[in-house]
Parts: sequence; structure tokens; C-alpha cells
Amino acid sequence: MPPIPISVVEANVEGSGCGDQTCVEEGIYGEGGILGDIEEHRIFRSKKELMTCVSITAMTEKFQYKVFKSKPSFVVVRCIHTSCSWRVRAKKLVESEYWMVTKYEKNHTCPTDFKPVRRRQVTSWVVGECVKRKLINPGRVYRPRDVMDDMKRKFGVDISYSVAWRGRECAYDNLRLGTPEQSYKLLPGYLHMLMDTNPGSVVNLEVSNGNRFQYLFIAFAASIHGFSYCRPVISIDATHLKGKYRGVLFTAVCHDANQQIFPLAFGVGDSENDASWSWFLHRVKSVFGSNLALVIVSDRHRSINNAVQEVFPQAFHGICMYHLLNNLKTKFRNKTKELEQHYIRTAKTYNLQDFHVLFYTLSSAVPGVKEYLEAVGLHRWTRSHAPSRRYNIMTTNISESLNAVLVKVRKLPITALVNEIRLLCQKWFHERRTKAAGCTTMMSKDVEMKLEGRKDRAQAMGVICADQYTFDVVDGDRNYCVDMALWTCTCRKFQLDQLPCDHVLAVVRKTPYEAYDLCSLYYTREFWHETYRGVINPIPHISSWTTPQQISEFELQPPDVRTVAGRCRKRRLPSMGEELPTPKCSRCKERGHNRATCQNPIAFHPTDEAGCSGSNLPTHQPIHPSDQHSTPQL
Repeated sequence: MPPIPISVVEANVEGSGCGDQTCVEEGIYGEGGILGDIEEHRIFRSKKELMTCVSITAMTEKFQYKVFKSKPSFVVVRCIHTSCSWRVRAKKLVESEYWMVTKYEKNHTCPTDFKPVRRRQVTSWVVGECVKRKLINPGRVYRPRDVMDDMKRKFGVDISYSVAWRGRECAYDNLRLGTPEQSYKLLPGYLHMLMDTNPGSVVNLEVSNGNRFQYLFIAFAASIHGFSYCRPVISIDATHLKGKYRGVLFTAVCHDANQQIFPLAFGVGDSENDASWSWFLHRVKSVFGSNLALVIVSDRHRSINNAVQEVFPQAFHGICMYHLLNNLKTKFRNKTKELEQHYIRTAKTYNLQDFHVLFYTLSSAVPGVKEYLEAVGLHRWTRSHAPSRRYNIMTTNISESLNAVLVKVRKLPITALVNEIRLLCQKWFHERRTKAAGCTTMMSKDVEMKLEGRKDRAQAMGVICADQYTFDVVDGDRNYCVDMALWTCTCRKFQLDQLPCDHVLAVVRKTPYEAYDLCSLYYTREFWHETYRGVINPIPHISSWTTPQQISEFELQPPDVRTVAGRCRKRRLPSMGEELPTPKCSRCKERGHNRATCQNPIAFHPTDEAGCSGSNLPTHQPIHPSDQHSTPQL
């Protein structure tokens, strides 16, 4: 089946993009108790919301109710005691989904000693409504045991572990726009509203036979505009999703003028294979274009390499030097210390002469590594041999950092995932636009700090003039030639980073040249501000969506994947040679666990190494018999 064309724009909302944030923040139950009391003529948005309010009222006032009559157009609820006058009557408004309370008898006339043992109104969906306010943050750890404790503390009711677990899942479904299956059905409408509220963005949704989800691509209009003012070095990566239907999240990012992450495009596919990477990169090329100066940086995944060669044959494809270092650690296990010591300096050096010296040292320290690295290609992992400017992007650290930011939202259903990504981009664009507007220097703040450090080092260098353009700079026991006409320095940092090096700044200090005139426009305040000129707009609540009939009637189905039995893996498997940090407990200060799982006893009065307890506590000395009747001094 051909892909469904959806040309979209970006959007943002306050809080939950597709949910009513006011309802989420306030809800029916808050920290102070019931925020929505039952009153005559009060209107509820649905019958479920009405019954939820009745259930929470019953839990708070510690009584039970029964549904006396329930029809599609009205409902009558009474106290469970036959002689009690408490009751609620509500009716459905004509041609609407809203319900209005028409009669409410608030006072109870049942005997005071009548106390129902079982609270049958405490169902899982009522529990979910009570605790959903605590689950707005996707990264919060809220266990069923915590749900049980909160229900006991707030309402005085005891619920089972299974009710607490199901209640938490109901709250998740409420906040995440339904179940994973319902989230896929909402996705076409969400993307349409994204297009409607943010013209200029590009979204492609591709489905397979049976209207099953296959691929998704999103590039916000603000990102498309901002990329023209960023250095043409794109870092691409993919990370696994943790939801029910798994899949992978593709990302393409670059650096802005202030050396911060600038998101370009996002994609969702089934896995990291040739077809999915090729599909994603084709969309990236169609949106952001391609030129001879473009550089793609990634890890050594075979599918990425095949897709880049197919889609960007003229672009230079560099690899992350840290991913290659992990591969080296795996292959040369007995030389890990020597590898890390010499490899990083070899990869980062700008000068070819320095590279040959460092590479020879590395080859001597680790036999066999020279042949391995030459087979990989020196131009792909070194700065000195790269045919195009990589600037300071030698790793995929910006992609890995973005993956770390999204680690908590990768378990969300598809529509909630896209919405959280949009919210993150909206937040970043607003904060950085404000920061760039307040910048008063010629360059971005990060570049200004870097230039100041280089100027300090340049003061200790000697400058010998050959003519008005050529200078000899003495840096310790080495000499460097600076040509101001060609904008070159023999250290090669000037021409590769497009930023004045120490030696050029030493020349600037002795000549009428201006340091700012020698910096690339990519580092300027104007380019920084222009990068974030675009605005990512919010998306209205789902009840306010206006979608064409074709999209409303289209039911997108989840991808056809085999669901693995058991719990989904929460932690990724480490890459070859990767050393994962060991967690440290903030309670007992030991490593290997965290505070939530700590089971070590903690002494009430901690002792120091000498064995003395509580250095700040007073020491009680035995009282001598002769002092027992002495008069205390005032």
C-alpha cells in the first residue's frame, strides 16, 4: 500500500499534548481532597466522569452506593442503606455527550452504626483517577505498593496489590491517550493537527497491508529553518523503544552555534535494518538536502553504512571514534590501557605530522592495531585525514545525549511518544531563543569562553612578521606559520574548526586584525538567534480536533510484531567494550544498588574511623560520689 502523505508542522501543548492539561493537573482528586464536588446543575463531560466523582465522594465520606436506575439518557444513584435519603440523579444533555446533575440529596439518614465492610466502589479505574496526577511525569517511579499506601492515607481504604496495579495501568492509559492500540488509531488525527497548527513541517506516515503501521518521519518546520544556520555535520543514531510493540527511534541532530544539541528529524521503524535506515535517510535528504560539504557521523552499524552510501554518496561518512574505541577494547583486551591512552590523542590531532608520530606510538604499544585501523579507513575516524570538515564533532555524543533525555518516554505508546518529543523540542526552542536574544557578545557564549581561553594562552607566544600576511609564531619549542591571506595555520586547527586557534590569536594581538572577523558565521550571535527563530506551536485538546472525514475514518493498526512473553527489558545491553557506571546508593553510600532497593542497616549514630560515636554529641562522664550533692553553677 502506498504511504499516506501527511505534510505536517510542529505543535506544542502545555503539559500533555493530546490531553487536557487542566484536567490532568487538577483532575477529580488532588492533594487537598475532592476538587470537584457534586452539586445540582453541575455538568460533567461524560457519564464515566460523573460516576468517578460519585465513587470518590463515597470513598471520602465512607459509605457505599448502588445504581438504582441506569439508562442511556439518565442515571439514579442511591445509598446502599434502604432507608437513607442520599441520592444523585443526572441526565444526558440533548445532542451532547455531557451529563448534568438534576437532583442531589446530600444528607445521609442511615443509622450511624451502619458501616459497610466492603468498599465495592473502589474499582481499578476509580483508583486510576485518584492517582493519575502523580504519573504526569513519565520518568517517575510509582509502584503498586505506593498506590496502596496513598489510597490508605487519603481515603482510609485497603486495596489489593492487583487492584493497585490495574489502577495504575488505567491511569497510564488515561494520561497516554488510551492503550497502545488506541494510540495508533489516534496517530493520523494527531499528525493532521500537527500539520494544521504548524505549517511547514514535514511528516510521512507509511503503512503496510492491512493499514498496519510501518514507518513514521517527523521534521519540524523550526528545525528545517534552523539547519541552514548550523554547521553541516549531522549525527544519526537509533535507540530501541520499550513499549508493547517495540521498534526503534531514529534521530538526526547537529550542533548549534552554542555547541548545544539541535534536533533535526525523528523517525520510528521496526528495527535497525537496511530498509528502515534507507527510508529514514531518504526523508532526511528530501527535507534538508545534500551538498559536498555535508558530513554524516554515526557508529559502525552495517545498515547505516549501506544506507549512507545509497542515499548520500557524495557526503563524507565519518564514524564515532568512541564506538571504534570500544571495538578496539574488545579485540585487544590485554592492551586496554595503552589503547585508550594513545588512540584518543591520535584521533583528535589536527596536524598530519603529529598524527604520524602518535599513530606510530599507538602501533608500537598495541601490535596489530595498525592493520585494523587502516582497514577501517584512517579518514573515517581521524580528524587530520578527514576530507571534509568535521569541526569538533568526532563522536555521536549529541545523539547519545538526546537518547538519554528520551530514555523515560521511550516506553510510551506511539502518539504519546511523538507528543513528548514535540514538547521537548518546544521547550528547547523557547529556552534557547530567549538565551540567544539576551546574548550581548559577537559570538555565542560557548565560543566566547573558548576564545578567551585561547587568548590567554596566546599571550605567552612570540610573533615574527614575514610580511603583512605571513607570520611565524613561536609556541614553546615549536614554530607555526600563519597565513592571514589564506586563513591557514600549520597546526590546522584554524582551517578545520573555522575558529581562530592560539597562534592566530597571537598574531591578532600584534596586528590590526580582529578576532571576530576570522570566525565562521556559524558561531555568531546572529546565526545562533536565527537558528531558533522558528516556533513550535501547541496542539489543542483532542476534543477540539478538526480532522477530515478520510482521516477520522482511517483506523491505523499496530505493526504486526510478535510480542515476547514476560516483562519488557528496561535496560539496554552494553555495547562491546562499554563499561556501564555502577550506581551508588545515596543512603548507605555503597555501590551496586540505589536508595529504593537498599537493605543495609543504618546506624542511628554513625561512627568515625576511630570508633568514636557522634563527634558532635556530648560525652557523658561518670559522676564522682563527692560531686553528687554539689551545688550547680548558674
